[in-house]
Amino acid sequence: MKALRFTSTAILSLLLGVAAPAYAQEQNEGRDHHEQKQSEHQQVKPEAGRAQQQHGNQNQAHTQQQPQVHNEQNQQHAQQQQNQNKENERHAQQQQQAQNKQKQNRHHAQQQAKQQRSNQPQRTQEQRHVEQAAWQQHRSGNWQSDHRTWQQRGGYHGYRVPDDRYRGYFGPSHGFRIVGLPFMVVDGYPRFQYQGYWISAVDPWPEYWGNNWYDNDDVYITYVDSGYYLYNRRYPQQGLAINISF
Repeated sequence: MKALRFTSTAILSLLLGVAAPAYAQEQNEGRDHHEQKQSEHQQVKPEAGRAQQQHGNQNQAHTQQQPQVHNEQNQQHAQQQQNQNKENERHAQQQQQAQNKQKQNRHHAQQQAKQQRSNQPQRTQEQRHVEQAAWQQHRSGNWQSDHRTWQQRGGYHGYRVPDDRYRGYFGPSHGFRIVGLPFMVVDGYPRFQYQGYWISAVDPWPEYWGNNWYDNDDVYITYVDSGYYLYNRRYPQQGLAINISF
């Protein structure tokens, strides 16, 4: 009986001796596995932190870039608006200069006509009657059918005014009035003298012009459509074909 107890005790001791190292080894392996997991988890954390930091840096860079792009667009729009304002201002100045030029031309024409009238001697009643009768005889009943251009007449063959004289006394900017100028009737046609040249009316004048247009209206002589024409500022749409002699 004692031998059996001894044997049982020996076997139990043997089993405990074998189990203890195995249990210790299992604990060591579990502890190593746990430490390895912690180490891996610690390694993952810095990588996740770096990814979050990179994402944060990208968001910050994008946030900083947006105001810069917006500012550049505002600057570009402001520059375009400034250029447009300059262009509008330049256009307004050109229009103002053109208007001033037109006013100067009209004033010059009025002064020139006034000076001509003041330099001419007064006509007698008989001379005035002859002049008015000559003009009235050449009033058209239907100007559209009575009027003919120089092209329709076969071209202009009269005297041609030199360019320097033309620029100085002819054209739309050089208006004058016929009244008071030297006057005569040749072959039934009225003729007056302007700047040393004799101007002969070839066309009749329109029936809707005023009765005394040759006294009251400003006129000018210009070369257009291969010939010379007399224009009335009050009725600028029609030009009377005229002949110039020297």
